[in-house]
Amino acid sequence: MKDTTDDVRRRAAAIEVAVFDVDGVMTDGKLYLHGHGEESKTMHVHDGLGIQRLQAAGVAVAAISGRPSPAVAARLHALGVDYIYLDSHDKQMDFEALLAELELTPERAAVMGDDLPDLGLMRRAGLAMAVADAVPDVREAAHWISDCKGGEGAVREACELIIAARNAH
Repeated sequence: MKDTTDDVRRRAAAIEVAVFDVDGVMTDGKLYLHGHGEESKTMHVHDGLGIQRLQAAGVAVAAISGRPSPAVAARLHALGVDYIYLDSHDKQMDFEALLAELELTPERAAVMGDDLPDLGLMRRAGLAMAVADAVPDVREAAHWISDCKGGEGAVREACELIIAARNAH
């Protein structure tokens, strides 16, 4: 993981909920299309353990995605993720609903994204994070950028950043 600034460490130490996009963040962004219209995706097991470690450290985890996916829902449930917003038609509205449910201000939220639909959430979050292969606008909006690409350990790296910052304070 790259060196982090004092500002990023301060922001990460305050996080009480981490919100991850799915396609391009938890996955590599590729869709594998099968014969009858089914899709499959890949997720890295290191990211899954990072999510579990983050939850064990007392940080809530949420996933917000514009796409529906029964397989992703099953994986997130298996990891114990309590806040799952798939097939989201308004990511910003879902983010605000999550904050209201948890009674948190945006400064207590971290958001990790990769593409333009994530920008609104990232701009509201206390800690905006991007995967290494995020589009330029997302990278520019991020307080911190992972060394890893989406679906290749970026989520784990983000989780470890937050855990380390919280443990240091």
